[in-house]
Amino acid sequence: MDHVPFVEKIKIFEDIMKHRERWNRIFNFEEPDRIPVYFFGTWPETKVRWANEGHELNCSLRSHSGPQIDGMDPDWEASTWSNQGLFRNYAVSDLYKVMDETDDYRIIRQSDGSIEKELKKSTSINHTIKYAMGPTRESWEALKLLFNPNDKRRYPDDFEKRVSELSGKDVVRMFHGGSLYGWIRNWMGVENISYFMFDEPELMDEILGYIVDFLIKVSGNALSHVEMDAAYIWEDCCGSTGPLFSPSMYRELFDKHYKKLIGFYKSMGVKNVLLDSDGYCDPLIPCWLESGVDIIFPLEVGTWQNSPDKVRNKFGRNLKIFGGVNKHIIPLGKDKIREHLLTLKPCVDEGGYIPIPDHRIPPDCSLEDVHDYLDVFNDIFNKA
Repeated sequence: MDHVPFVEKIKIFEDIMKHRERWNRIFNFEEPDRIPVYFFGTWPETKVRWANEGHELNCSLRSHSGPQIDGMDPDWEASTWSNQGLFRNYAVSDLYKVMDETDDYRIIRQSDGSIEKELKKSTSINHTIKYAMGPTRESWEALKLLFNPNDKRRYPDDFEKRVSELSGKDVVRMFHGGSLYGWIRNWMGVENISYFMFDEPELMDEILGYIVDFLIKVSGNALSHVEMDAAYIWEDCCGSTGPLFSPSMYRELFDKHYKKLIGFYKSMGVKNVLLDSDGYCDPLIPCWLESGVDIIFPLEVGTWQNSPDKVRNKFGRNLKIFGGVNKHIIPLGKDKIREHLLTLKPCVDEGGYIPIPDHRIPPDCSLEDVHDYLDVFNDIFNKA
């Protein structure tokens, strides 16, 4: 296994262009010195495997992000969910409690009041025992109390210090820009929200409006002090056969709220808005572009065999892409990795695209497989 040349080349390149500058040049269709190497985190079992294979873990086992690997660029995701430590934009309460615990699982009441079963020894989406909200006005009024933008617990006492520290760091400045469909779906479940959008469109509109005003309020002070590179909006609103709601429903319910939120972020100097949706999302891409979204992530390849060149051919340079590498190719060896990455090179060369694996790395991928991926990635995209 020979991955040292890649690591050394990274060190040389770092003297040419800074991480933040490189990210912004790519997503502005300008030429970078090289293509950065990222991934979208790992399963806990993957972290355990890599630790057993000699990697020193530098992140929490339960964390979805990380770990940092020699030869990779600094993890772009690491401080995104905490909004770089400048503000908190989810439920703030004293509700969090571990209600029951065994060797295999924990029963947790989350800060939003939902109750979930979390498995300890395997990766799985938590099983929801009780949703945070029912599809009623009374339930929404109760949940809304946990999203008070004036709660002082949302803002750190050492705000000025954190702003100063962030200003001195060479990192991609990304923050969690919230969620419209995704949060409400989590609060009441897929079945309930699917009926709710039809049965209670006025209340749905009211909830969306409140969320947007809340996000604008809690982020405003930070965005007036720090120039951010990207807002990360999490939705996960698509599956293997397409979106969980139609484009016409999007335009009827979501479009005006996205436009207000994204318009605010961009008025505060945020360079790009990234939207995270798993699954086959092509039917909603025109809607997102109309609302002001810039970057689609993670552009899963999936059983539907999507690819950056397909969506770029459909939607042109208005669409920027982050993702598009089939994560299941990585354990198949250098030849398969090379074959796959070469199909992405025309889109990389065009700009506005950074290739990374299209979701969390599963445990069938060894540490040596990752180093092979890094070597091939560098040889294809950064050989010059």
